[in-house]
Amino acid sequence: GRRIWASGCLWLSLARFLRLPSSRDSDQEPGRTEQAAAFFWLVSLLLASLIWFISVHLSDREDAKLQYGLLIFGAAVSVLLQEPTRGRPARPPWVSGLSFGIISGMFSVINILADSVGPGIVGIHGDSPYYFITSAFLTMALVLLHTFWGVIFFDACEKRHYWCLGLVVASHLLTSGLTFLNPWYEASLAPIFVITLCTGLWAFVTAGGSLRNILKMGRTCPRLHCVDWGLRLLRNGGPC
Repeated sequence: GRRIWASGCLWLSLARFLRLPSSRDSDQEPGRTEQAAAFFWLVSLLLASLIWFISVHLSDREDAKLQYGLLIFGAAVSVLLQEPTRGRPARPPWVSGLSFGIISGMFSVINILADSVGPGIVGIHGDSPYYFITSAFLTMALVLLHTFWGVIFFDACEKRHYWCLGLVVASHLLTSGLTFLNPWYEASLAPIFVITLCTGLWAFVTAGGSLRNILKMGRTCPRLHCVDWGLRLLRNGGPC
């Protein structure tokens, strides 16, 4: 019952998220980009699920190692199907990446949220008691990563930097592969956050960001004067 209720809430949210906007409203272009990106992500997930389902039924279902390998294969196929759909022209590019991240996060946490209602106690059979909190951090990292990948991917397509495209796909495959180390969270969560930090800095520079821009923003925005004051305080070694 809880899973049906949670799934119903998810699909209602998706229906709202994927609704078709009015063609008369030119201000809803980012909304159309979000919906199109989410739709293509769902299509890639469907195709990858079909490939995995057929592979499982054509293989020896009693072989646990083979089934685990097919699960990893299905995750890799899903990544490889997602990346071409990320290449749709969009403005701004981060909207498409954020849409990928949101829809991915929703599918990642739906069963976790359903299980969190109970009954039962996390870790009662020796499992990690930090299952829910680590799942939340992992979902957050994946949403951010998809946003960063979107910025880098579109810039690489425009400038024809194919090595950047290869790094985006490779980092996506690596991140997906690291999740198979769970519940050994120290070996999965920490590297994923390192990848998130490095990818975020890369996306920041790709989008034209720099330390000079941050300082300029601190001087022009009244709410961020404290940032500029703090940086000058550190640079001068004392009060200004």
